[in-house]
Amino acid sequence: QVQLVESGGGLVQAGGSLRLSCTASGRAFNNYAMAWFRQAPGKEREFVGGIVRGGGSMKYADSAKGRFTISRDNAKNTVYLQMDSLKPEDTAAYYCAADFNLGLYIADTEQSYRYWGQGTQVTVSS
Repeated sequence: QVQLVESGGGLVQAGGSLRLSCTASGRAFNNYAMAWFRQAPGKEREFVGGIVRGGGSMKYADSAKGRFTISRDNAKNTVYLQMDSLKPEDTAAYYCAADFNLGLYIADTEQSYRYWGQGTQVTVSS
């Protein structure tokens, strides 16, 4: 069982930055691929970015490329999402997700992740 707790959301002006954190409880965090998803009001949850268990490979949605950076610190059981050059369309609830994965493939669908955090709200004002 893995429990995930996100933090770091808030209100920021367009062009600003935020860093989200997701801390996992349980053992063997380094056996889990991690990902960030987001869901805006009235829209489906969408993949933002993912990272393999060792941190050596990442994958991003087109909307995140060049602006967002995902990283992880396995010693701290924590994955991060650094968001720069934020836009109003980035406003959403952001969710951390995890799934046991010893490989290098980064899934980008909700169904591929078994464990989810409760979400943290990011609001970008224009």
